[in-house]
Amino acid sequence: MIAAVTDLDGRITGAHRTWLDPDRPYKAPLETPRRAMGDLLGNAVRFGIGTDVMAAGEGIETVLSLRQAVPRMPMLAGLSAAHLAAIAFPDGLRRLYIVRDNDPAGAGARDALADRANEAGIEALVLSPELDDFNEDLRTLGLPMLRARARQQMSFPDVPRFMAHAA
Repeated sequence: MIAAVTDLDGRITGAHRTWLDPDRPYKAPLETPRRAMGDLLGNAVRFGIGTDVMAAGEGIETVLSLRQAVPRMPMLAGLSAAHLAAIAFPDGLRRLYIVRDNDPAGAGARDALADRANEAGIEALVLSPELDDFNEDLRTLGLPMLRARARQQMSFPDVPRFMAHAA
């Protein structure tokens, strides 16, 4: 799987590659199945164009899993906890959902990104998985549970706006 890393203007600044196992639904059994190159700091893999509300998480799999539950919300993957904490904010952003992983690095990224957002006048809300991350929630608990968990943690006006077409 290859993903473009872009800046706020949509310019490609890098690439992220994940080797997948052709026989099983997992990453390939390599020592390092994920690799990134290029100018990553502040940039991200983007799913939709961030406007006034968006979500940001660490990994591509985590963000794409949450996007199954909240299909209309623009999201980005920072590719690591450190890079997530340093993402650039688009002009006009007023609410940022921080898609955290349940580990110490995820907690640190959450705190650093929330502090930066609040200093910039952006409301920061945290979306927390039940298990280790939203990809594990999707694979283990299923999409209906993931949708319910996301809905419970979102600001009320954002639910119909971003989940209207989610079954």
